[in-house]
Amino acid sequence: MVMWFFSLGPWAWIIIGLLLLALELTAPGQIFLWLGLSAIVVGLIGFAADLPWQADLIIFGVLSLVSVIAYRKYASGRTEASDRPFLNQRTSGLIGREFALHQAIDHGEGKILVNDTVWRVRGPDLPQGTRVKVAAVDGALLIVEAAGTE
Repeated sequence: MVMWFFSLGPWAWIIIGLLLLALELTAPGQIFLWLGLSAIVVGLIGFAADLPWQADLIIFGVLSLVSVIAYRKYASGRTEASDRPFLNQRTSGLIGREFALHQAIDHGEGKILVNDTVWRVRGPDLPQGTRVKVAAVDGALLIVEAAGTE
């Protein structure tokens, strides 16, 4: 069966490449993309030069290895600055901001109102309405201090 498939010549590599590209659509990760492109290049080389199937496999292996390593090296050096760095870390975006206490801090715990959300806070006992600054976060709990203190 394998020999029959390779008897298709360069078209076998084109078919393998297209199957790998289709696999990339179902399991994205950029690995199958480079393997698929390497297989298509081997197929195109096969149209230009009549190489034995063993040579095709070696060329495919080398092209795949080089392209995946080159892409990984290229991708690891790229870091794009996000226009919304705290999208999935909403509490981290509150550090350094000041708010008025919605509920007094009593025995170390109280609440603040941020836009339309009430957040639990921990800090020194302070009366309702006092301005507090978010100093740190602990999960969904905000650690606050009286505003104006360093």
